[in-house]
Parts: sequence; C-alpha cells; structure tokens
Amino acid sequence: MRKFFQPKAAALATALMAAASQAHAQAVQSDPQGSSALLAGVMWLQGSLMGNVATAVAVMAVAAVGFMMLTGRLNWRYGATVILGCFILFGATTIVSGIRAASGAA
Repeated sequence: MRKFFQPKAAALATALMAAASQAHAQAVQSDPQGSSALLAGVMWLQGSLMGNVATAVAVMAVAAVGFMMLTGRLNWRYGATVILGCFILFGATTIVSGIRAASGAA
C-alpha cells in the first residue's frame, strides 16, 4: 500500500514546485520594492517632456526645419533626421509597446 501513495506524492510535489516557479517568475516581472518614488519621478519627467509645451516646441522646430529645407539653407538628409527624431520621441511609448507585444512580454 505504501508504493501506491508514492507516485501521487511525487506528482503532488512536482505540481507544487511548478506552481512555485510560476509564482516566482511573476514576482520577477513586477516592480522592485521601493521603486514607487523613482517611478513617480520618471512619470513626471515623461509628462513634462510629452506635455503641451513640448508638443508646441516640437511643432515649431519641425516648421522651422521644413522652412529651411524648402529655402535651401538646410541639407534634406539632416532635416529628415530631425523630423524622424521627433516622430521617434513622441511615438516612443507606442514603439516600446509594439516591441514588448512582439517579444511576448506582458
């Protein structure tokens, strides 16, 4: 009768270890303890850089670069680089979300 319970105990132990490893994997993906102050600071910085003032400045910069490109005072390649940089700056959250979705991360 003792041999009858050993495979069940081994299966139960394996299931518990698998559940513990899944719980540990989920705990690794969460924010570390005490990072709320850093996260709040980064979120404030992101809000400042992506706010209304930054958007207005970027629009004026793109308009100035475009005008200089049209009048022949600026190389087209440099102008396109500036405009592409603005698209990357303001689309960074969308770009990162796409990369994380493609890699399978939640």
